Amino acid sequence: MIHIGTDHAGFELKEKLKSYFAEIGYEVKDHGAFGYDAVDDYPDFIRPVAEAVAKDPDNEKGIVLGGSGQGEAMVANRYRGVRAVVFYCPHFNETAQEIIRLSREHNNANVLSLGARFLDEETAKKAVKLWLDTAFQGEERHVRRLKKIDG
Repeated sequence: MIHIGTDHAGFELKEKLKSYFAEIGYEVKDHGAFGYDAVDDYPDFIRPVAEAVAKDPDNEKGIVLGGSGQGEAMVANRYRGVRAVVFYCPHFNETAQEIIRLSREHNNANVLSLGARFLDEETAKKAVKLWLDTAFQGEERHVRRLKKIDG
């Protein structure tokens, strides 16, 4: 299950990603926005995604979108068990791919926050697919560090 949410800044990209998730075999729960509203507030749509992931942080995943993705990650990371990372590299080069892989392999990120103003549709799809396909390594040092985050 992929939980997804955005404000107006990521609305168009969210709609495209929802279709893509279905193509690659993922069920999607859309937490809004359900229409374009230039004055909506991102916490209203990110909070439900974070709450859903926080209920089962080892199994649930979330994709949140915003202009830069920064504020969205801040909201998501307020929830215990949520580990949100930001991605907004406009080029899907080796460095960008390594950033995504490490967020999963070492940090077990369960929410990916996309900066919609800096990503085209194809880059976003590639980033999301790599993120979803990359597993947490589960090495003792990574598990130990994650336990320290949640106290």
